[in-house]
Amino acid sequence: MENKTQKLENILKKLNIDGLFLTDMYNLRYFTGFTGTTGAALVTKEKKYFFSDFRYKKQATEQVTKMGFEFVESRTLVASAGEFMKKLGLKNVGFEDNNVSFALYQTIKENFSSELTPVGNELILQRMKKSEKEIEIIKKAIEISDIAFTEVLGIIKEGVSEKEIAAHLEYTQRKWGASDRSFDTIVASGLRSAMPHGVASDKKIQKDEFITMDFGAYYDGYVSDITRTVYYGQNITNRHREVYNTVLAGQLLGIKTIKAGMYTDEVDKTVRDFFESKNLGEYFGHGLGHGIGLEIHELPYLSKSQHLELEENMIVTVEPGLYFDGFGGARIEDDVVVTKNGCEVLNKSQKELIVIE
Repeated sequence: MENKTQKLENILKKLNIDGLFLTDMYNLRYFTGFTGTTGAALVTKEKKYFFSDFRYKKQATEQVTKMGFEFVESRTLVASAGEFMKKLGLKNVGFEDNNVSFALYQTIKENFSSELTPVGNELILQRMKKSEKEIEIIKKAIEISDIAFTEVLGIIKEGVSEKEIAAHLEYTQRKWGASDRSFDTIVASGLRSAMPHGVASDKKIQKDEFITMDFGAYYDGYVSDITRTVYYGQNITNRHREVYNTVLAGQLLGIKTIKAGMYTDEVDKTVRDFFESKNLGEYFGHGLGHGIGLEIHELPYLSKSQHLELEENMIVTVEPGLYFDGFGGARIEDDVVVTKNGCEVLNKSQKELIVIE
């Protein structure tokens, strides 16, 4: 609790504001401990308040008190927060401009007499470094996805649809304790494997093609994210092997490059340069990876458009891919935790090319 209280105090200080108004469900879960769906919080230098309606009175009181918040029952969360701000004489309050809809912004403006300061990425920046507890939960989510990958290999055969494969992955994750999938499961086979975000379709698996599976689980509020590409059939071509092994070499290079003190764009560039050296740069069209935690995509991003220093206990994905229209593509993804001198790969699923005959 102390750590997160300190993080909130740091933001108040850095932005020189009297209060902070939180409505984003991920930020609320992180900073207040609340796991429900209706709530808002007001943080000041002296006190912290959590607003929710009567449905959550018992749950919210138990959860947020542990984090130093006082529960306030209300049916009009924004109006109640506005009254508290007035009563406390808060002159300047931060709000989550990245997450607030225009309609909510209008309501905030109508109810707050305080001046409003956008907080930008300040809250999510505080969430980048994971605690030991968070790392343990994410490891469990990853373990569940690893099991699902192993189990799904047994159902891949000619005539099975991509949607059936996706459903099997999601069901297995639920069976092993996941509360949900962490995003729409991607299963892209054959020519569709050239689509980085080919959400599972009705297409049936055919012989002699790549199958890319990108999926993840929610476990205790935290996510996993894994991609594996397998080959189905007996007549694997040299080109399929070459594409796969080049992606794998790029992925291993990315993992080898990551360590505390490296910059996100440098890691991305190392792998991009490797593909460029093989005249394949144009076939790797997305960033190398992204942070995971309460959300499936969060800071830091391993991409040429972001220059952030990696620190110990950040968890990022490493997921290069090569995609060729009219042929197919391959992507391999692991979740890794940054350490002082490198990183620890959290996924245990095999990465050498699996050929299912």
